[in-house]
Amino acid sequence: MIPDRIIEQGTLTADGARSSVEVRIPWYRALPGSCISEVSFAVDGVLAPAPSLRWSMNGKTFRLQELVDATDEWWFPLDSAVVSGDIPVTADGAEHKVDVELKLYIPYIIIGDDQVLRIEEHDTKTMTARETKEVAA
Repeated sequence: MIPDRIIEQGTLTADGARSSVEVRIPWYRALPGSCISEVSFAVDGVLAPAPSLRWSMNGKTFRLQELVDATDEWWFPLDSAVVSGDIPVTADGAEHKVDVELKLYIPYIIIGDDQVLRIEEHDTKTMTARETKEVAA
């Protein structure tokens, strides 16, 4: 619904082994963490391995499979979450192409027998990486 605003411009950070970027919800209403179905994160075409992906919001960090039970953690339209993964990037001033794909369930829009709407959104931004000593684990 709002795919061109998923990635927050200028938020790519890296420590040499892990990278992270801030993301915004591509929907107009808050959703619980359990509605985050799939996430992919890539820098310069290098996809973060799925087991290394982490999702941080509300001061907490989750493995993607842990979000299934995160019914009490809400992602609000005005709040950024952080997605991170094992992607080696150097903060050397070079431009990097960042890709994020999100698949979210919208639990209050029923589209069939026991099925809810699932949206798939993608955003790409080009930015330089800032060095950080702490990337969400």
